[in-house]
Amino acid sequence: MTSHVQGLYPWPFDGDLRPENTALIIIDMQIDFCGEGGWVHSRGSDLRNTRRPIEPLQNLLKVLRPAGYTIIHTREGHRPDLSDLPANKLWRSQQLNGNGIGAMGPLGRYLIRGEPNWDIIPELAPAEGEVVIDKPGKGAFMGTDLDTVLRTRGIRNLMIAGVTTDCCVQSTLRDANDRGFECLLLEDCCGAADHSYHEAQVEIFRLSNGLWGSIATSDDVIATLTGAAA
Repeated sequence: MTSHVQGLYPWPFDGDLRPENTALIIIDMQIDFCGEGGWVHSRGSDLRNTRRPIEPLQNLLKVLRPAGYTIIHTREGHRPDLSDLPANKLWRSQQLNGNGIGAMGPLGRYLIRGEPNWDIIPELAPAEGEVVIDKPGKGAFMGTDLDTVLRTRGIRNLMIAGVTTDCCVQSTLRDANDRGFECLLLEDCCGAADHSYHEAQVEIFRLSNGLWGSIATSDDVIATLTGAAA
């Protein structure tokens, strides 16, 4: 029996949608990106933009978790001694207001592993047994064991969400596509520091006509999995 999520195209392409072969990856829903006192907040961004995925993700998780779907969370961050932080990335991070990676904020050093602000926001805290991938870069595959984790579990379909749409989300999705995974961008479960950046990235994916995967909303997924679309 085939099952599709209706979106840019019926996803997955072959209709093989099961808990055993499908995962949700939630990218970087950390205090540094989504919470007061975090890095994005220090740069003057409107946190409503990066917090917009919270409620739809909570609703989606209420369906996916009981059904046994794999849930994976990522956190971007660097070693306390910055030995894994390229000099040009550090320099770029300092250009807006001087609060670059590793600078001290009200909760701790920005984007440094182990600091309170580096952790995932309480609203989307990983459940017991859910995988957390700590990544040093934008894409979730670079420098991590994510590919091994997915293939060991037999995952071939990926629903991708989180922040930011224009940076870590799109980097992860494009890399996953090149690795042969069937990808779905969850439009309402993503956000960016500026909402126009989110809208532009979603439009780029839409205009690609399925080149990197499909686009849908959390409601589309829930409707498919609960039979509400019938």
